[in-house]
Amino acid sequence: MSLTTSISNSPRKKPGKILLYFLGGLLALLLVLFVYVMLVSKVDPPKPPDISAMQWHRAEPSRGFYTIGNNWFRKSNSGLYELYIEGAPFERGAVNGKLTKELLVKQEDYFNEQINRMVPSRFYLHFLKYFVGWFNRDLDKHVTEEYKEEIYGISGSASDEYQYIGSNYQRILNYHAAHDIGHALQNLALVGCTSFGTWDERSADSSMIIGRNFDFYVGDKFAENKIVAFESPSQGHKFMFVTWGGFIGVVSGMNDKGLTVTINAAKSKIPSGSATPVSMVAREILQYAENIDQALAIAKKRKMFVSESFLLGSAEDHKAVIMEKTPDSIGVYDPGKDFIVCSNHFQSDGLAHSNSNIEQMERSSSVYRYKRVRELLDSNGKNTVEKTVAILRDHKGLQNDEIGLGNEKAINQLIAHHSIVFEPEKLLVWVSTSPWQLGKFMCYDLKKVFRLRGMKTDHEICDTSLTIAADPFLLTRQFQNFEKYRTYKSQLQNDLPVNMDSFIQTNPEFYHTYVLAGDYSYKHHNYPAALHYYQQALTKVIATRNEEDYIHEQIRNCLKKTQTAAW
Repeated sequence: MSLTTSISNSPRKKPGKILLYFLGGLLALLLVLFVYVMLVSKVDPPKPPDISAMQWHRAEPSRGFYTIGNNWFRKSNSGLYELYIEGAPFERGAVNGKLTKELLVKQEDYFNEQINRMVPSRFYLHFLKYFVGWFNRDLDKHVTEEYKEEIYGISGSASDEYQYIGSNYQRILNYHAAHDIGHALQNLALVGCTSFGTWDERSADSSMIIGRNFDFYVGDKFAENKIVAFESPSQGHKFMFVTWGGFIGVVSGMNDKGLTVTINAAKSKIPSGSATPVSMVAREILQYAENIDQALAIAKKRKMFVSESFLLGSAEDHKAVIMEKTPDSIGVYDPGKDFIVCSNHFQSDGLAHSNSNIEQMERSSSVYRYKRVRELLDSNGKNTVEKTVAILRDHKGLQNDEIGLGNEKAINQLIAHHSIVFEPEKLLVWVSTSPWQLGKFMCYDLKKVFRLRGMKTDHEICDTSLTIAADPFLLTRQFQNFEKYRTYKSQLQNDLPVNMDSFIQTNPEFYHTYVLAGDYSYKHHNYPAALHYYQQALTKVIATRNEEDYIHEQIRNCLKKTQTAAW
């Protein structure tokens, strides 16, 4: 038998079978990975010593006013929701969930609605689900038993509609890491929060004043139902914080010792696994610290997902510092002056000169906003609460330049979930009402609220004599045009036809107006128009280097398309 005959008669696998085997093996591998992720991400709820609160029912003494024992929940005339809860961890959570059930369900609806908008592909949504499951596989190991019990109590009132994502408890627990996961995935299309404080010679009566904008945007609906929560736990200090349905973490708050905590995101590497969510570190500080040293001691015990700046104001220390924490290290920036400014870059000796921080300062809007706060503080004279609110509402650029409404380089980007001002030594706090930080700022006196020890009849608890009026800017043509701009923007993003001249006139100083017009024109193959709009965008104040790079790239693409058409 010849060699040729031998080869030709040997058995061969057909290409179709090879492909079938390959696909079968890939499917098996994916199935194994799927089962593994499901197993490692499965989170068992805690086992509280007493779950009798699960059987409690809320009363409604008057329409919209709910109580369970001393605990109560109401909507104020200002539009802010107000909540008071007390007791042991599971009890607090169960009562919280029962009192705020409607808002808890709505917030999860809004959150998932926004995720579906951002990630319309079903495939990628499923991928995101398993990524989050993998990322949070050890989350419960980094959250204290107390807070797991409180979250478990809340989860009893969550909707069953999202069981396909995870159990009620697992979902509510994971939502507490949403800030961190978004931070990690985007790395970083950061929200541009800004905060600052003054005291001694910088304040009119020498007392501490701290203000902050929380620019966390998950759609308009998500910010509609803000809750001003007052918590009296069985252990630790009483405290207030601004939150939303189902969320016990802290992003802005103050305790009854006059210690304040606000958080600002910083440049991070993408983490490899879960740790303690930033908001839970802030919550623990608020509940268990009386001063800056105690706050630092708590933070040092916790490993975090991402890098974050914590502006800590302390009545006991009569000053504010910035605690800067990364997954690997911690630094403290003490200005040694009577004012402090915090945006989204580090300032402490140990972290300010890191490569990631230098990149953040060069490519983001952080330094610009920092300079704008300094500029306003220097020109405003001695600071007051009213002046603090005016700075938080400021929408202009350096030297009062018109940079367009909604620009991330502005202190007020017109996306804030809430804005807040503290006077720690007086235990007074002002919380903004809609829209964003332009509505009234309502004042709460923590001493008076916690002295109530519950309410049996519905009445206002804010100190209306200290209300700060809504911004007159709401009545201007410029603001009315901005509302039209947002309508046009939504239409463009949904690929609906828009008169571009009318759109441009609604917000003509904003670079992103021209980017949106350019993107729409490019998508519809009108490359000369797109080129014109992108070139116009470059004449405006652009928020970040990434966006500027994108505009230049689109200009190159338009030129290529135009040249190709000419040939």
